[in-house]
Amino acid sequence: MKNSFTILFLFVLSTLFAQNEKLFERLQAIDNDGLTFYEVDGINISSQTLNYKFTDKKLKKVYRKYSIKKKDKKTTDTNLKYKNYYVSKTDLITENLTQNSSYYFLENKNKRTTIIQFGSINKKDKEFERRMVKLIMENKIPKKCYNSLVIDSINFVNRKIKLGNNCQWQNVNNVQCPYNGQMSWSVHKELKDAENTVEQQFEITKSKKGGKVISEEIVEIEFEGAKTKAKKVIYDFTGITSVLANMSGGKTLTIYYVASEVRDNYVSCVLSFWNNDRITKDGLTRLLEEVMTLKK
Repeated sequence: MKNSFTILFLFVLSTLFAQNEKLFERLQAIDNDGLTFYEVDGINISSQTLNYKFTDKKLKKVYRKYSIKKKDKKTTDTNLKYKNYYVSKTDLITENLTQNSSYYFLENKNKRTTIIQFGSINKKDKEFERRMVKLIMENKIPKKCYNSLVIDSINFVNRKIKLGNNCQWQNVNNVQCPYNGQMSWSVHKELKDAENTVEQQFEITKSKKGGKVISEEIVEIEFEGAKTKAKKVIYDFTGITSVLANMSGGKTLTIYYVASEVRDNYVSCVLSFWNNDRITKDGLTRLLEEVMTLKK
């Protein structure tokens, strides 16, 4: 009986290890002076530790910092081994899109308060959240998942792309290169999730005020060496006051929405450039050409 228990225990450990390794293949992170951002499966995550003791009095200050109101329901997740309070919020973005936000306020090993926040659209996975909370609290996310704040190269679905030093992070897995375009992406464990994510991002684009979609079509492309299709959209700022447009000097934004299999992973990717960016003879910018080409 003892041997059977040992074998079962080792099997569970090996399964958890394998699951974490697969997660770490998709997970990317950036640490910015104690505020850490993560991205995986189209889910945005952040963590921060504040120098407040985990007491009701001190937590009131923490709640204010995270815009948690007195009326917001605070519960304890008994599945976590840390002292904690949990808050869940939903916000309607459009008729079809709901923003789900989860907040975990936890006592760490130094008796201070760590806050872990999750944001996702049209989905919520409590077991995944608990798993990430444990990995973050126990400092078990490997260094390979972290990106430097200063960009020299990016890890694009386990392929290193050198970009030089003229590009900036806009968020995790979201890079912008002046006059050479911008792209954001997420690595998913399922293709359907990647497809849903790009459709949601397109709907968010359509719902934004300050511009309008003036054309939309499906085009054939090659993405990371594989033939696939993308939704090509022209978004117009002409005649509309926009901080973004004024900063770029551009009038229209060309956007490609792609969901595709890449190196045994599934990727959602949004790629864009302004009409006054450095557009090559092939109709893209240098950043976009790092990962895609248009089929003629």
